[in-house]
This record gives sequence, C-alpha cells and structure tokens, in this order.
Amino acid sequence: MSKNVSALSFRKGIEKNYFEKMVEAAEARGTAETDETVQSLAKEYLVGDAITLGAVSAYDFLKAENEGKKVFVCNGSACLVAGTQDDLHENLTKHFAEDEIGHICCLGRCHEGGAYQHDGANYSGKSADDLARQFEGGEADPSDNYAIGSTLETPILTADFPGIDAYFAPYRKLVEGGDRDALFAELKESKLRGRGGAGFPLSFKWQSCREGEATPKYIVCNADEGDPGAYIDKYLMEKQPHSVLFGMMVAGWFAGAEAGVLYIRHEYPDSVRIINDAIAKLNAAGLLGDNILGSNFSFRLKVVKGAGAYICGEETALLASLEGARPEVRVRPPFPTVEGLFRKPTIVNNVETFANLRFIVENGGAAFAAIGTPDSTGPKLVSLDSNFNSPGCYEVAMGTPLKTVVEDLGGGFRVPIKAIQIGGPLGGIVPTEKIGELTVDFESFKNAGFLLGHAGVVAIPEDFPMIRYIEHLFQFTADESCGKCFPCRLGSVRGQELAAKAQADDYRIDPKLMRDLLHTMQSTSLCALGGGVPLPIQNALQYFKDELQPYFGEAL
Repeated sequence: MSKNVSALSFRKGIEKNYFEKMVEAAEARGTAETDETVQSLAKEYLVGDAITLGAVSAYDFLKAENEGKKVFVCNGSACLVAGTQDDLHENLTKHFAEDEIGHICCLGRCHEGGAYQHDGANYSGKSADDLARQFEGGEADPSDNYAIGSTLETPILTADFPGIDAYFAPYRKLVEGGDRDALFAELKESKLRGRGGAGFPLSFKWQSCREGEATPKYIVCNADEGDPGAYIDKYLMEKQPHSVLFGMMVAGWFAGAEAGVLYIRHEYPDSVRIINDAIAKLNAAGLLGDNILGSNFSFRLKVVKGAGAYICGEETALLASLEGARPEVRVRPPFPTVEGLFRKPTIVNNVETFANLRFIVENGGAAFAAIGTPDSTGPKLVSLDSNFNSPGCYEVAMGTPLKTVVEDLGGGFRVPIKAIQIGGPLGGIVPTEKIGELTVDFESFKNAGFLLGHAGVVAIPEDFPMIRYIEHLFQFTADESCGKCFPCRLGSVRGQELAAKAQADDYRIDPKLMRDLLHTMQSTSLCALGGGVPLPIQNALQYFKDELQPYFGEAL
C-alpha cells in the first residue's frame, strides 16, 4: 500500500505536494482532521479516505486536538530544566482560556527558556508584564539573540557572508565545466560524515545516488531539527541560509537531480521565511532554474513546512511525510539513495552537513580533513542552553575538548549542574565529572558510552530530580513514536508509567524489569527513536544510582 501512495503522490510531483496540501488545509482552522478535508484531499490525489485520515492524524498541527489552540507552550528538555514553563503557563491563562493553550516541542529558544509560539511567531523569556503588553497592547518582540562564536582560525560555518556572487563562485565553476569524478575524490578525501547524528560518510551516500539508474532524482534537506535543546540547524537556516542551499545545489549537480526539497519544521517559522527569501534571490541571480548558466543542468529548490512530528527527523519517515503518507519508518534496505522520495534515488542530508560543502568545493578535501581528528573531520557546531553563563551556538574543530566548550565558550554554568545531555533525548547523559574526559567527536563519545548526536547541550541542574528526567524521556518517546513497531510504541508508555508511579505512589520499580524493557527497546525497535532512548536512561542508572535508588525495589 505504501508504494501505491508513493506512486499516486508522484503523479502530482513536488510542486503540488500532497503533504503541503494537508498543511495548507489546517492553517485556516487549526486542523485537517475533518471529513470535508480528508475526503476532498483523498479524491484529488486518488488516495483512500482511511490513508489520508491516518496521515493527518499523525501530526500535532493537523490533528483534531489542535483546533482552537491559540498559543503553544514549549515542553522541550531545555525549557523543562530551566524551570520557566509553569509560570509561563499560569501567566498565559490570564489572556487565554485553558483549552486555547497547547504544547509544542521545541522552538529552538533553548538559550533563554520560557519559550512559546503565538500567531505564527516564536517568543521567549517573557514576564507577566511583557505578556500583558503583548496580548493587551499589541507590543511584541520576537527577536532571537544569542552568542555566536568560533574557535577556528578561519571560521567555516560561522563565517561572514560575502554576497551571492563571491559565495557561489565555486558553484559556477562546477556548473560551467566541473568534473564529477574529481568532486567525488575530494568528498572522499574530506571524510565528511553526516552531522544529523548518525555520522554516515557523505561521499558513499552521494555516489550511491549518482549511480542510481532510476529518474528523476531528488535532493532532500532534513531540516526537521526536533531534538529538544538543539538550535544548530535553526542558526544555519536563519543566519547562514546560503551555506545550506549551496550544499544542496552541489548535490543536485553531482547526482543529476532536478529538484531539491527543504523539509523545515513547523516550529521554525523564521527559518521558513528566510530560506524562501534566499531561494528567491538565487532564482533572480540565475543560479537556479532551467539550463543554469547556459549548461544542461536544471535544478529547483522548494520549501515544505512540517506539521509537528519528531519522527520526521528520521529520513525514511520524512520521505513518507513528503509523499502524504503517515510518517512511519520504512524498513531498509532499500536505502533512500536507491528508493527515496517517490521511490526514486534521493540524497537526504541534514542542514549542517550541507553547510560544510562550500569549504570542500573551494579548498579541497584534504584541507577539510586537516581539521578535526582522523575519523571525525571538519568543524562541528554545538548549542548551549540557558543554564550556561554564555548560552549560544559555537563552532569548534572536531576533537576539541568538551571542557573547552563548557568552560571557555559557555562560560561555565550559572547554576549548580550535575549532568549534561548531549544530542537530544536520544543522547547520552554525561555526569559533570566525565566532562573533562571527552572530546567533541563521534569516537570519544561512543567509546565512553555516550552519543554526540547533533550536539545540542542541555544542562541538568543538581536540584532537578533525575527520576523526573527519566519520565520526561519516556514521555517524549511515547508522544513522538510513529507507532509502527511495538517496542517503541508500547515500551515508551510502560517506562513512563513506571517512572510516574514510583514518584506518585508507594511503588518501587523492579530494576530487572526496567533493564529488560530498555534492552528490548534498544534491540528490537525499528529506528533510533525507540532504539536510542534507552542510552540516556542507562547512563542515568549507572551514574546516579544513589539518587535513583529510593525509586527502585532492589539494588541498582
């Protein structure tokens, strides 16, 4: 059935995207989960009502529960540990009815806390007086300011933008007479690995798509940065948009694709606007469109706004979403480079991965590989939450001591901290005493039993109960699970129930039961959501035994 949906959606193509129609239908009343909308979309795309209903009901901002919501309070990890959201919610009830207040995760305002979305714009750090001025006087400031820095002698991801002509000069050379085999050699020598968390070699992925026989081919930017505590992709899209587009355009030229799609999460309205503006400027400059620069290469870029589903950060679920199907993880193989969007060869990379391409194209793979470590090359962005003295987004060379990031760039912690979680809800929980043992690269974290992931950092205060954080991680997984596999769908709920009951009642968790649950989720879940969340919980059980022991019936 899923292949049938892919084929039917392909008939309309990218420009009349099925999923995009669902999002547009929901914008008028807050939901697309109505008989009228479901039936009209199903008829237009020749897809059954049940398939369409199954799709729209999977998204936070399409499902029926969203109707009538006017303001959304962030419930991400960074805002949770900042302790700002209870007061924010209480203050919002002075301006909205309780059933008009919804929840959202995450707005990328992790550097301030107190995040919420209203009328398509994001805000944070608002006092009761600020809220009164906004909702009673119409005065609102959605500006998003945070520290940006680099430890590189010559910044790459945080460099100043020199203008379209200068920035896209290396792209012009490729289109006007570049050698794809030569570029492949540079990509391979660079050893660039995907920055979305998995760390997969980029050259292998790109070459696989290039060699694919089916047409057309697609380039997809996974801009669904859903990890609570991360705003790295948000920074790049809003402050360095051309770096992302450059990488996608080079990928399109290399693989022989004709269309690229940026799937940007609903929670980042500024990113959607800024990327669209940047694409318009590239169109005007003649760098996109048909027969670019007089060549036989044609390429277009399009933004598709998400609708609130963390699982769409998983590449196959994202592709299913773009096709208008329910965003569920697909079994692999075949991999997206063979059967991706509309079951055609597709390159899927995240925002930060694409942003590294210009340096490689201009300076060569060896120059890129000279930065970082032999196995984790190039720069890496890290984002620090509001529990740091200097929260912000920082560029470091792979292999930089984590202590340098925490103390020199972040300025240390503003409150007593017992652990940091790096890499979102699936990332490891690193106790503060381990910070000095780690470096910012894939191998250091893996060898120590943690996960670098996307490198968003959330600092957990000493007075924040670790059992509550464990419950939060299980709850997040339960809320965001696509539901396709039982270990994730059921295991996350059972875990949340155990943690909640141990806090609320005279109940003690059986350690063997908890470890069996985590092992089952880790070993048998279909994707990294159910399979990844056991890691931070196992870290917590290992490093915070004394604190957690009162909630367990036997010795941990």
